[in-house]
Formats: sequence, structure tokens, C-alpha cells
Amino acid sequence: MTMHQTTLHLVCGKIAAGKSTLCDRLAAAPAILLVSEDRWIKRLYGPEMHSVDDYVRYSARFRDVMGPHIEDVLRAGLSVVLDFPANTIVTRQWMRGIFENAGVAHQLHYLKASDALCRARMHARYARGEHEFLVTDDQFDLITSYFAPPAQSEGFNTIVYRESD
Repeated sequence: MTMHQTTLHLVCGKIAAGKSTLCDRLAAAPAILLVSEDRWIKRLYGPEMHSVDDYVRYSARFRDVMGPHIEDVLRAGLSVVLDFPANTIVTRQWMRGIFENAGVAHQLHYLKASDALCRARMHARYARGEHEFLVTDDQFDLITSYFAPPAQSEGFNTIVYRESD
């Protein structure tokens, strides 16, 4: 049996920075469960999702349920890749509570990419039909206005990925 350190992997980055792609790569390793917020929310609340406010409401409801469940999975020794955007201080505090309550290691993966690159990737993936939700340019601007890059003072174990990587 291969020994591994149980870890909660978190991702931070603007829309279309590559968070889900990285999560898929991380989750390909043994003994790691991928939990995708977009996938779950689309299936649970898709018909009711019409605005950013709807996302905020349903995401909060979903997190209330998933937080304790993810803690249980981590306590059982299975690492988790949390494909939820760790894009605000409040969201990262919620995530911190999960790994601290479970008593496991964590890694914050920060995908640092320009608005121009993210916007181009966003348009390309929607043209290919490759994402659960369509985001307009206005919604991109609104959501990006709330983006807060992780600060060293938050105390996360952070790996930074630059768009040139």
C-alpha cells in the first residue's frame, strides 16, 4: 500500500484561469477525490440558476452541506481536490475550516492569469460547449471585481502558477 499525506487541495484563479483543468490533473493521482462545485450545482439547481445572485445563494447552500461531508472524507484518509473557487477571503476562510477541522494538510493552488487571457479562454470554451455555465462579459467583470488574490498573511501553503507556466 502506498502511503500518502491526506491533503485538501484548493484552487484560486479567475474564471477560465485553468482551475478545473488543474483539478482534473491533481485528481488523477491515487487516493484523491475530486469534488466539483459547478458539476454539483448545475445538477442540483441548474433550472433555477439565472444570475450571479442565484449562484451565490445556491453555492452557500451547497457549501453548508458539503463542508462537513468533505471533512469526513478527509478524516477517512482520502485526499480531496476541491474544485470550488477560492477567490475571496471569506471563501478561503470556509475552506481553512475544513482542513483544520479534519486535521489534514492543505495546498492552495493559485492560477495567476490576466483578464485578457481568461476572457479569451472563456469565450473559446463556451464556443466548444465545454463548461457547465455560460458567463457573459458583464458577469465576468462583476465576478472578477470580487476576486482577492491570496495574501501571504492568510497563511496558506500556496503554489503559484503563472500564465507563462
